[in-house]
Amino acid sequence: MAFEPKEPQKEINYQKIRIYTDAELNNYTEEELKNFKIKHDIPALDDLESGPWPSFVSDAKQGALHRKKLADDRMMIDRDVIDDMLGQLELSFDHGETHWKHGGIVGVFGYGGGVIGRYSDMPEAYPSIAHFHTIRVNQPASKFYNTDYLRTICDLWEYRGSGLMNLHGSTGDLVLLGTTTEQLEPIFFELTHEMQQDIGGSGSNLRTPECCIGKARCEWSCYDTQDLCYELTQFYQDELHRPAFPYKFKFKFDGCPNGCVASIARADMSFIGTWRDDIRIDQEAVKAYIAGEIAPNGGAFKGRDWGKFDIKKEVLDLCPTKCMWMKDGELKINNPECNRCMHCINVMPKALRPGTDTGITILCGAKAPILEGAQMSTMIVPFMKAEPPYDNVKEFIEKVWEWWMEEGKNRERLGELIQRYSLPKFLEVLELPPAPQMVKEPRSNPYIFWKEEDVPGGWDRDIKDYRAKHKR
Repeated sequence: MAFEPKEPQKEINYQKIRIYTDAELNNYTEEELKNFKIKHDIPALDDLESGPWPSFVSDAKQGALHRKKLADDRMMIDRDVIDDMLGQLELSFDHGETHWKHGGIVGVFGYGGGVIGRYSDMPEAYPSIAHFHTIRVNQPASKFYNTDYLRTICDLWEYRGSGLMNLHGSTGDLVLLGTTTEQLEPIFFELTHEMQQDIGGSGSNLRTPECCIGKARCEWSCYDTQDLCYELTQFYQDELHRPAFPYKFKFKFDGCPNGCVASIARADMSFIGTWRDDIRIDQEAVKAYIAGEIAPNGGAFKGRDWGKFDIKKEVLDLCPTKCMWMKDGELKINNPECNRCMHCINVMPKALRPGTDTGITILCGAKAPILEGAQMSTMIVPFMKAEPPYDNVKEFIEKVWEWWMEEGKNRERLGELIQRYSLPKFLEVLELPPAPQMVKEPRSNPYIFWKEEDVPGGWDRDIKDYRAKHKR
């Protein structure tokens, strides 16, 4: 069934709402760009253009020259904003410290997140970036854009901001870099009213949910990542826009264990597609791979002579649980031992497919190294169905949030709270049984400690009675 949004979608026609003409968008020559120098001396940044890779400095200089040649009434903030940004960045390189300061909370009316206040601590030297606020724009699920949308938002940002963007930030948002406080409300109005586009999350709130390409283009997706991402984005609008959490909280949705949005490394709550029945096997296709009739890895490694495909060397021996073998010319899999690594499926996609009883595994606690160092998610729910209206998913989310909001310290991520209180306590709060997959290092970090009510006879039982029943 095709994905359908829950409200009518506005079709953006760039030619009707565009701000700049083609002549204004292409207002300099290659020769002018070659000879262009910004108003500040930036030798360290100039040096970044000499490497083998494209440089943001080159892109910024193009933007600076473009602004130099626009008429005054075609920009709502100072034309030298990029020049001053590069000049201050050069100074930061020289001093070994940033010259951005936190100048207080700034945002749009009714929202507490989505805008990141940024101010220069040297406004006299770089007046065009005295204010240089960042706006996060909520990306569409799986980042599907059309050119009308992209051209429209580029025009808007050129007109009311610096023209500098990030596509995409780590959270997933389309990030608009550099505007003044006075422009925030007009930008917000045009985003929401003209483009039917919301801003994303920032601050101590739910950050913009992000998902992989899912069932839209990927045959391995075990659930509809786009639909679940869209549903939770719509359902948790208050948590997304009005900060009330101890710190940031991220959802990320991987359709299968290949993990194309790296949810296991970057999300406080990771949703990874999985299956609980057997991997489907096409034995004729297996034989075709062995015979060299089908290129392994979807042909990704063609162009070089890698030799004949060796299923033992390239699949069986690389299985982390050694749950696969060949017998009488057929591939066999001990499915209860499979840990869903996806390697065999990736190597032989025409022969192997995920099972049909699909759902999600939920993991909690990943984060970047801010307070306690980097952490990967811990598996909490081995399997859960993920079907609309996702009430089971929402119930789990809210139970986690309730504990975290009650017990979490300021700027303490969920993973750090679990680390401080222990995994057994987290499972007790969620009323979930422990599972072997939760143990990171078997035999070295046992994490289940018995309670007195769980032990027959409690702590006061007589050891002599026990030994009388269990003589050596």
